[in-house]
Amino acid sequence: MSVIAVLNDIISTMFNKRYMDEIFKPQELHSKKAMRTVFDRLAHASIMRLNAASMDKLYDLMTMAIKYQVTLCSQPRDLLLVTLNHLDGIRAMVHNQPIVISTLDSLYHSFMDLYGKMQYGELQTVRQCLLTFFQDMHVRVSIFLKEGQQNQSGRFVLPRGGTVPMGSQVPGKIVLYDQTGEVRQRKQFHPGSTYKVAQKEGSLDLTGDRVTKLGCNMYSTHKPSETTTSGVESKKTSNHRTLTQAELSTPDPLAKAQLDLLSHLIGSGSASKTSFRINLFNNDEEEENYVSPVANQIQQEGTEFVEIDARKRTKDKYLDRVMGEMNISGGGASGDDDLLDLMDQA
Repeated sequence: MSVIAVLNDIISTMFNKRYMDEIFKPQELHSKKAMRTVFDRLAHASIMRLNAASMDKLYDLMTMAIKYQVTLCSQPRDLLLVTLNHLDGIRAMVHNQPIVISTLDSLYHSFMDLYGKMQYGELQTVRQCLLTFFQDMHVRVSIFLKEGQQNQSGRFVLPRGGTVPMGSQVPGKIVLYDQTGEVRQRKQFHPGSTYKVAQKEGSLDLTGDRVTKLGCNMYSTHKPSETTTSGVESKKTSNHRTLTQAELSTPDPLAKAQLDLLSHLIGSGSASKTSFRINLFNNDEEEENYVSPVANQIQQEGTEFVEIDARKRTKDKYLDRVMGEMNISGGGASGDDDLLDLMDQA
């Protein structure tokens, strides 16, 4: 199996125009359950399949990496630069796929039309929503632990110092003014670290220098073995809040339409409306002997009795065509290929 082919399949499905149109509609933030479901379906949009352990490991890596990048944003505008760095990285993966590149260009314009026009206060609200989503996730990742960016409780160690946002002054000076606006006193103090002034702002153009490294491939400078959660580190700490049984069994109406559309685009999932019949009896005569008295009793009590006939099945020609196009002839890869192993071989 070609890693490039898998990436192309996943990226093409992820940035499908119809799906992106649904994503950009005003809506509440997805629940953790809905986000995980979307992640699973996108990961399985290609011919590759992951086992449960690999999927859990990959999802933990993704969530903790995004949480770390959002946490390190020193100003609301950095959210735009982080996202554009992600798009730049994806563009580099599919540089020889003109159709996908065109889709990414369209996505860039949609993204800038919506978020690029937001005020700093609105972007700060977006950042707070993202951090609220990730606040209960404290999965220890080996690469963060080795770099001293995460402690044993799974919480990040935020660095001090560095470049201040464009237009800001480095800390270490206090200026007191009188009622007339004249400077009355100046005080200097040591800020506890080294800060420097930003030389330029990151570019928000289709391509350009984003200045910040947040959103770039954080694993490119490390060995493949350092990109995974290992042993004890991959286990959730006591501070990690797991989904309750009630949350797992309760559907999320806000994400249902998008999940149905994603299933429709992939060619499988919950979009099907086909009826089905479960026969709990040995034969139809035995079932009839039981159902008739029960149906009469239900009718007398005024309760509606619903009969499901699976013979009246409607066929979705579009889904059949999509599934046909996804059939792979010849020798394929095994059904439990580990995506992280594929990433290590890239």
